[in-house]
Amino acid sequence: MTRGSRVSRNPPVQPREATGSVCALVFTTMAQTGQTPLQRLSFNNVALRRLPVDGSLEPGSRTVRAACFSRVQPQPLLRPRFVAVSPRALALLGLSAEDVLADPRGAEYLSGSRVLPGSQPAAHCYCGHQFGVFAGQLGDGAVCYLGEVEAARSSDPQPRSPCGRWEVQVKGAGLTPYSRQSDGRKVLRSSIREFLCSEAMFSLGIPTTRAGSLVTSDLFVKRDAFYSGKPERCSVVLRIAPTFIRFGSFEIFNPADDFTGRQGPSAGRHDIRAQLLDYVIETFYPEIQADHTDRKARNAAFFREVTVRTARLVALWQSVGFCHGVLNTDNMSILGLTIDYGPFGFMDRFDPEFVSNASDKKRRYTFEAQPYVCRWNLARLAEALGTELKGSTAGSILDEFIPLYKSFYLDNMRRKLGLVRREEPEDEELVEDLLKVMHNTGADFTNTFRLLSRVCCPLVEENSECDVGSVVNLILEQCASLQELKVANHPTMEPCELEMILSMAETSPGLFNMTANRPEVAKQLEKIGRLKELLETNQEDLKLKQRDDWWIWINRYRKRLTRESDGVSDPTAVEEERVRIMDSTNPAVVLRNYLAQNAIEWAENGDFSEVQRLLGVLENPYCVQPDLKLPICPGKGAPCETRGSTGLNVEDGREEQGTIGTGCLPYNSKPPEWAREICVT
Repeated sequence: MTRGSRVSRNPPVQPREATGSVCALVFTTMAQTGQTPLQRLSFNNVALRRLPVDGSLEPGSRTVRAACFSRVQPQPLLRPRFVAVSPRALALLGLSAEDVLADPRGAEYLSGSRVLPGSQPAAHCYCGHQFGVFAGQLGDGAVCYLGEVEAARSSDPQPRSPCGRWEVQVKGAGLTPYSRQSDGRKVLRSSIREFLCSEAMFSLGIPTTRAGSLVTSDLFVKRDAFYSGKPERCSVVLRIAPTFIRFGSFEIFNPADDFTGRQGPSAGRHDIRAQLLDYVIETFYPEIQADHTDRKARNAAFFREVTVRTARLVALWQSVGFCHGVLNTDNMSILGLTIDYGPFGFMDRFDPEFVSNASDKKRRYTFEAQPYVCRWNLARLAEALGTELKGSTAGSILDEFIPLYKSFYLDNMRRKLGLVRREEPEDEELVEDLLKVMHNTGADFTNTFRLLSRVCCPLVEENSECDVGSVVNLILEQCASLQELKVANHPTMEPCELEMILSMAETSPGLFNMTANRPEVAKQLEKIGRLKELLETNQEDLKLKQRDDWWIWINRYRKRLTRESDGVSDPTAVEEERVRIMDSTNPAVVLRNYLAQNAIEWAENGDFSEVQRLLGVLENPYCVQPDLKLPICPGKGAPCETRGSTGLNVEDGREEQGTIGTGCLPYNSKPPEWAREICVT
């Protein structure tokens, strides 16, 4: 089929005709009350009452002093319309998808184009250390706080807000005092990525801000010339969290930085810092507030809890292969949530040096560096708290971070391997060696862990259909080719630096030995050694080596599984429980870049159904429907013969089922060749 025949353009937004009993009920309620469910949202905007607000509506970017928020006026979009909604996220506000989609002004309300009754639009002031350097005032340059909605009463096992309210924001709603040289707008591709990943992370069980809806428009702006060079549609994500206060919120009180000379806009205002700290602890950590009468002890308990939550969060990121591409202090939540989905990525081929942000030229935010970056960011938070927290106390708490992280991480990895009945000292080494084999063989991170549940315990081998050889073969299919590994092992250091170091090995061995001990140099030399080995082998020999490596590790793993059943009368029951735990811990599907990019390209051609389909898949990451496959966007290899969709049709509220052609990829597939060209900045 041609591209034109496969793309359905969206008609102008019209008041939708109610379809089905649910929509009929919505319209009946509207007729009785004169208000839609969106208009009846119960706002209680405590933050604006408890914290200083800059009331000026002066246009243009400016320094905002002595305030935590600024009043703003969101700018309307042209013909706003829904791309997708998340029923689970909207339920936090007591809304259903039908409530939102049936509202004739729903897209306007949830894009900031029309102010909701009770909303008080504002933008939050914060600073941040960006890529290790204090940047001074940053703030919500494209985000508008709408207010705080009283949490809905629900039996749904979703996390509750500690304050009983959900802050709602619209991202991409126009200029604020913090927009600097930008226009306060976000485009469709970045908005799709944030919308999908927010909900994907929640479904993986990882603390995160939520995304309730995604709206696009006929307003266009120019962005990354390297992406398409064409104007892109302005789009808005509705974000939901108990609060979006972050580490950088406390950095607005920072004195002049020794390196950059920049200072926070409210430097010296210790009274406001105390006010902000009291608000955060009393509102979001009420148990800490109740347990402490001494202020310094209370503040230390708060900092310790933030440290624990951050350690637990980054341990979860590492266990699913998630890499946050902009792990600055302004992107670190005070509640331990994943926040601000700019450049991010889930690893495909396991690589500790994976970087998800192509702009990170110095590779500050590699996958393996994330725990240490988080600790560094916590140290900046401690500094920002100033006299509210004793330096010695902060230092002691920070010393706990890496041991805490390692404990959380090892617990996660034990569950991923199904080692839950007993803990052994050798487990850490078993995990480390697994990751080494994955790295050396270029194994796909997500799919390899998923396959390990098929490895059977020797104690039940006779009573099972387990064939270790077939499992090894499946894992080998997830490993990289010789050419892929050659590319992956090219040194990343600047050629002139590398040449100088290698020259030093001949001219000054003593100095070379000192230099080679530096971690970044040691990694480059290791890459060179590995590349040399790869250049001297062939694809057949590589596969034999990969097979041997996996056989050795899997045999060790099976011996460890045997010890899980020590003293147990029914090893089969233990084995079944292990498989269940592993399959509910190792996702079958994560938001790989190629899945997001495919949905983006469909949407940019006017067809939003793949965004909706992909949301449905990501909401159930631990299972894959065998017949559900990815319809590849035209121009990306073998296209689907027919286009089907599942889930909500946002144009008329209908449920659709369709068939997918044989040229499609499963959603849990290794990335296709074209995926290597995707560049996220």
